[in-house]
Amino acid sequence: MEDPVFAFGLIADVQYADIDDGQNYLRTRRRFYRGSAGLLRDAVQQWRRERVRCVVQLGDIIDGHNRRCDASDRALDTVMAELDACTVDVHHVWGNHEFYNFSRSSLLSSRLNSAPKTGTDSGSDLIHDDIYAYEFSPAPNFRFVLLDAYDLSVIGREEESQKHTHSWRILTQHNHNLQDLNQPPVSVGLEQRFVKFNGGFSEQQLQWLDGVLTLSDHKQERVLIFSECVCHLPVHPCAADPICLAWNHEAVLSVLRSHRSVLCFIAGHDHDGGRCTDSSGAQHITLEGVIETPPHSHAFATVYLYEDRMVMKGRGRVEDLIITYS
Repeated sequence: MEDPVFAFGLIADVQYADIDDGQNYLRTRRRFYRGSAGLLRDAVQQWRRERVRCVVQLGDIIDGHNRRCDASDRALDTVMAELDACTVDVHHVWGNHEFYNFSRSSLLSSRLNSAPKTGTDSGSDLIHDDIYAYEFSPAPNFRFVLLDAYDLSVIGREEESQKHTHSWRILTQHNHNLQDLNQPPVSVGLEQRFVKFNGGFSEQQLQWLDGVLTLSDHKQERVLIFSECVCHLPVHPCAADPICLAWNHEAVLSVLRSHRSVLCFIAGHDHDGGRCTDSSGAQHITLEGVIETPPHSHAFATVYLYEDRMVMKGRGRVEDLIITYS
């Protein structure tokens, strides 16, 4: 049987808190706060058996309830202890719950800043001091691009900053529910995305993404580098509920569609998950969230990269998926 080039683990929205089960914001779904750490532990054990090269954690690793209980650091220590058993690199995406618990400056100096510090072909540091985006290559001819979906945000930026002012203007132009900006401005349609728990991408980050993908398209030795973009917020309307989309998702899609190297875009945030193939051929994957997964099930995946295909082996709520490429 053919061996893959490498494999990596994938998990989203653990949202651990040492509290009893509760409900989502709309009080329509059950959330298993304390049990999510056990599901993370099961995933790590499986990844160790499968000898993955790395793990990508798609954000919201601890829940915002921890901040109200003054337990953010303790909760983070709990989940990081589970991930320490991986014995491979874990790449952390930041979601809205990271910013409910910590300031951006605190996150940049924490273990959730997984940006490589090498500056070589196998990795790079952050693209800017306050933009949590970087790229890394776990194996020849494959490149991962980790994006900061809260680069423009009113929860991820200091109130006195230019980006907070700009983000507030964007949000309130579309959402006039100033008493509760987590309530969508409309009941149906793409405008639902303009809520406080979402965010977007600055022009600087989009230009950087375009540059990285251009290099992947036209590597000096003329070898196509297959790129996988990972982010907390989905950017394709057919891969998630509209209320979960990035504010300027169209701008990201425009960049992705202009590059032949893009294999897939992987996100979290929408706990129900989603899948679709874009007109460009790129696959958009929204991974099901651990937090709404009952203890008897699972929600994670192992992804195997071959020379001609990507095979995602899902566990529990996450379905299998095969993407072919050449």
